[in-house]
Amino acid sequence: MRVVNRQQAAVINTPHGSEIRPLVDRTTSGIERCSLAEEVLPAGAKVAPHHHLETEEIYYITHGTGLMTVGDEAREVSAGDAVFIPRGQTHTLENTGPEPMTILLVCGPAHSFADHHPEKI
Repeated sequence: MRVVNRQQAAVINTPHGSEIRPLVDRTTSGIERCSLAEEVLPAGAKVAPHHHLETEEIYYITHGTGLMTVGDEAREVSAGDAVFIPRGQTHTLENTGPEPMTILLVCGPAHSFADHHPEKI
C-alpha cells in the first residue's frame, strides 16, 4: 500500500503560477495506468494551451470558478464539475474567480512530462 498525504507531497511550480502536487503518479509509486494530482490555480491565472497524444484527462474542480476550453468549446466551470479531456485535444483552464481554484487532475495512462505538448501561439 502507498499513502501520500497532500501536506507531504512534492510541489511543482508551473510557469503560469500554479502549484501542482503529484499525489499518486510515476514519481511517487510504480503506477503506470493512471495518476492523480492536485493543482491550485491562482486567481486570474491561466493554464497554457496544450495537448497530450497518449493521455486522457479528467479535471475535477473542488474549489473556485473558471473557464475551461477543450478544442473549440469553452464553458464556465465551478466546484463539483468534472471535465473529460480526450487525448489530442488542445485544452486550457482560466481561473475567472476572485480566489485560488483547486483542481484534481486524473490521467490515464499516468501523467508523463514527455506527453505534454504546448501549443504554438
